[in-house]
Amino acid sequence: MNIEKRLSTSDFLGFNESASDQKTLWMAESLKAVQGCASGGVDLDIVFGCPQAHELNRAGSDSPAKRVERFRFEVLEGGAARFRRLGVEVEADAESPMFAGPLPAVQPLAWREEGEWMEVQSRGSSRLRIRTRRTPPPAWSDLIPPGTSKLEMKFSPDGEHWVSLSAYDQFLPHLVDTVGLGFLEIDGEVTRSYFALHAGNTEKFCGTGERFARMNLAGQTMHLVNQDALGVNSRRAYKNIPFYMSSSGYGLFVHSSAAMTFSLAHHSTRSAATMVEGDGMDVFLFSGTPEKILSEYRRVTGKPPGLPRWTYGIWMARMTYFSAEEIREVGDRLRRENFPADVIHIDTGWFRKDWKCEWAFSEERFPDPAAFAREMLDRGFRMSLWQTPKISKGTLRYDEAVEKGYLAPVRERKGADSNFSGGRDQSGCIDFSNPEAVVWYQGLLKELLDMGYAAIKTDFGEEIGENADYRGLPYSLLRNRYALLYQQAAFEITRQVKGQGIIWARSAWAGAQQYPVHWAGDAAATWDGMAGCLRGGLHLGMSGFAYWSHDVPGFHGIPDFMNSGPEDDLYVRWTQFGVFSSHLRYHGTSPREPWFWSADTQDLVRRWWRLRYALIPYIERECRAAVESGRPFLSSLLLAHPEDPTCWEIDDQFYAGRDLLVAPVMNPEGCRDVYLPEGEWIDFWSGEAREGGCWLLKQTYPLDTCPVYVRKGAVLPVYPHAVAHTGEMVDAEIREHLITGDELSSSPAECLGFKTDAV
Repeated sequence: MNIEKRLSTSDFLGFNESASDQKTLWMAESLKAVQGCASGGVDLDIVFGCPQAHELNRAGSDSPAKRVERFRFEVLEGGAARFRRLGVEVEADAESPMFAGPLPAVQPLAWREEGEWMEVQSRGSSRLRIRTRRTPPPAWSDLIPPGTSKLEMKFSPDGEHWVSLSAYDQFLPHLVDTVGLGFLEIDGEVTRSYFALHAGNTEKFCGTGERFARMNLAGQTMHLVNQDALGVNSRRAYKNIPFYMSSSGYGLFVHSSAAMTFSLAHHSTRSAATMVEGDGMDVFLFSGTPEKILSEYRRVTGKPPGLPRWTYGIWMARMTYFSAEEIREVGDRLRRENFPADVIHIDTGWFRKDWKCEWAFSEERFPDPAAFAREMLDRGFRMSLWQTPKISKGTLRYDEAVEKGYLAPVRERKGADSNFSGGRDQSGCIDFSNPEAVVWYQGLLKELLDMGYAAIKTDFGEEIGENADYRGLPYSLLRNRYALLYQQAAFEITRQVKGQGIIWARSAWAGAQQYPVHWAGDAAATWDGMAGCLRGGLHLGMSGFAYWSHDVPGFHGIPDFMNSGPEDDLYVRWTQFGVFSSHLRYHGTSPREPWFWSADTQDLVRRWWRLRYALIPYIERECRAAVESGRPFLSSLLLAHPEDPTCWEIDDQFYAGRDLLVAPVMNPEGCRDVYLPEGEWIDFWSGEAREGGCWLLKQTYPLDTCPVYVRKGAVLPVYPHAVAHTGEMVDAEIREHLITGDELSSSPAECLGFKTDAV
C-alpha cells in the first residue's frame, strides 16, 4: 500500500483495511425530506453518496450511486437531543441495560424553512438546523474535479449551545480524514458507522471512562474496548464509557456496547470523531455546564444510589488472607493498636484452592463461615468476599454450570488469555446474557450474603471468550456490556438481601455508575502508579460515576510483583490521597497492614486514619449531593471552574466534595506546584487565607501533611471523637465548623482534632 492511501482514510475510517474490492464509503450529502413521527420527534431522510468507492479510494469512480437513509431526531425533557439511524436491528429502549428506565418524555417538534436552512424547533427554540440549499461560489478552475455536496447540520439540545456536524475533513475529494455522518460498507454489509462534530483549535475534552491519560484529551484517540489494563499507566482501560465532554459546552453519549473509537481532535484536529463497529448509530447530545451535562447524562443512563455509612470507613485487605484465624489476628491488632477500620476483605484465598472460585468456603480453614461473619460483625468488622465470573474445571460449580448452559459453550480456544487470570485454568465465564444464569449466580451470592457477608468484589469482567456462543447477545455486543450485566446482577441481589446495594468492581460500561463502588484496578505501587490512579479517577468522575476508590498504596510491586513492597513515604502519601477519596481500601500483592512499616510511619498513618473518620460526616453529605447532582465526590477542578482553561489541564489535584481542594504529593521530594482556582481559600493546616486564581510554585510539604485547602465560608460537619469503626458514631455528636479564616483560634485541621508537627 502506498503512503498516500495509508494516510488518506485508513487511520480512522478504516477504508483501506480490507483487501476486498467491494468497499464503499457512504457519506451524507443532503436532506431529502422531513416528516413528523409518532414519538413527537422528526424523521429525516438523508441522501448518501459514495464519491469514494472500491479499492482505489478515488473520486470519479464509475459508481455514482445514491442511497437514502432515515434518521430520527428527538429532544427529551430536561435537555438532551437524540439522533439515531432507523431501519437497523436494535434492541428496544426498554431492554437496554444502559438506560436507567423509561427515557424522559420527547418534546413535540415543528420545522420550517428559514432562508437556506431548515430549522427544527421545540417550544419556539431552535434545536436542529440543516442547510437545504447553498449559492455556489463562482468557479475559478476546472483542473480538479469538484467535490460533492456535504450535509451541513447543527445541533442545540438546550436551544442555547450549538455544535456543528463536522465538515468532511479533506484536502481533495478523495483524501478524507473524517466523515461527519457516514458508514462503511464491505461486501454489501455495513461494518462501521461514523459521526463527527467540529472541534475548535483550542477545544478541550475529558471523560471516556477511566482514562489514564492527561486531563485534556484533545489530540488523543481512544479505542473503547474493555481490557484487563494490567495497571494504570497504559492506553488500555478497565472502564471504557462511550461518553465525552467538550469545553465548548456539549457532551456526547453513544448508546451502544459495540467496540468504538473516539478521535478527539487527533486524526483530524478539526473533528471530534466517533467510529462505531456495525451499522447502528444512536447518539445523545447534552449541553450546558459540565455539571448540567453530567446530570442529564445520568437521567438517561442512571443515577448512583446512596451508600451506607460503614462503606466510608477503612477497608483492609491483601492478596490474600487464607483462614478465619489469620483474619481474627488482623482484626485484633487493628483494634489493639487503635487503627479504626470497618471492613476486612478476603481475596482469592477463601476457597479450597487459591484462585479457584467456587462460592463456597474451605471447610478446613473456615469451618463455620456464618458464625465467623457474626463474630466479626460483633467486633465492628463487616466482611467482603472476592470472586470472579470465570469458573474452572474441577470446581464445585463447573459441571452444573456446563450442564444447564450457564457457561457460554466454547467453540474453539485460541491462544492464551492476555489478562491477569491467564494460566489459571479459567475454563468458562458465566453468561450474563442468559437470564437463567443470572438467577443461578444470584442464588450463589445470596447464600453468602445470608450468612452475614456484606459485600462482593466483582473482579474481572473486562474480557470474555470470543469463541463462545452466548445466549442473548453476540460477542461483539456483549464484550463491553458484560461488566454492566455482571455488576447489575451482584448489586441487585445484595440490595435485595441487605436493603442497600454495594459491590467492589473493577470493570465498567455506560450505566455501571448505578452499581457502586468501582476501584482503579491493579496500580503499580510506585509514584507513577499513584499519579495514574488519580488521572483515571478524574476521568471516570467526568463520565457519570459518583464514587471511586483505589488500592492503597498500590497493588503490585516493581520489579518483583509480590516482593517489591512500597517504601514508607509512598505508603504515607498514598494514604493521604486515599483519605480524601470517596472510599478507602488497602490492598496489594503483599501485606498492607500499617504495622509492616516503621513505627514513625505507623504513627502518621494512625493519625490520618483518625482524620478520615472525623471527615466521614462531611464525606456522607458530599456523596449525597453527588448522587443528586452530576458531580462525583472526587472531581476535576474543571467541573467547578469550566471557564478557567487552566483547570482543563490539571490532573494532579482534585475537589473532595465541594469544599475541599486536595493536591496529593506524588514524589519522594515532597515538592509540588499547587493551583488555587478563583475564590477565597483557607489553608487546612495553618488557617492562612489565600486569594485564588494563582499558582503556588515549588512548595515543599513535610511527610505529615499534603496541600489541602478549604473553601472560605464552607461548613464542615465532622465527628469529634475517636472511634474504632463507624458503628460507634452517634449522629447527635456530629459538629459543624464554619471555616472563615478570620481570626481563627485554630486551623481547620485543629478543629478536627488533627495536629501536625508543621503547625
